[in-house]
Amino acid sequence: MFIETETTPNPATLKFLPGQQVMTAGTREFTTEEDAAASPLAEALFSLGDVTGVFLGRDFVSVTAGEGVDWSGLKPQVVSMLLDHFVSGAPLFADAGNGIAVPPPEDDEIGSDPADADIVDQIKELIETRVRPAVANDGGDIIYRGFREGVVYLTMQGACSGCPSSSATLKQGIEGLLKHYVPEVTEVRAA
Repeated sequence: MFIETETTPNPATLKFLPGQQVMTAGTREFTTEEDAAASPLAEALFSLGDVTGVFLGRDFVSVTAGEGVDWSGLKPQVVSMLLDHFVSGAPLFADAGNGIAVPPPEDDEIGSDPADADIVDQIKELIETRVRPAVANDGGDIIYRGFREGVVYLTMQGACSGCPSSSATLKQGIEGLLKHYVPEVTEVRAA
């Protein structure tokens, strides 16, 4: 097995491609050691000490290192752990009940006016078909949170959540796309 590595726009995050499916559906992000207990793989990566985030995508794993960490020493350790995990066929989650968490819990949802259902459907379709694939290429994901009074609320995950260019991605990229196709959209904000 060979694991490819790609840089992301976030210098603290590398994207690892094991050449096979990682998640059967959705994505999962771990930002603390406590969260990582749900996944033996994420838990092992956090145990390296320099890892501050793990994001599981369809066919990739993004790993975020702490501030000032040198990837030249950490990268071989991460690759070794990923190889061990995928070659052994170990389960991705400690308990099937921990499954995937997309979208995140409902209490994180900002919601939208039921009268805007058609607009929300258009927004969600654009995010699913145009935005999410592009963000996944950069080692992350984007989650729809709501639409209120012309404002679309989104959450960036994985490599995108701490990326220095994430605000530009939201404002210039995603906002411009949504405004072009859905005139009712006036702004995009991080939620």
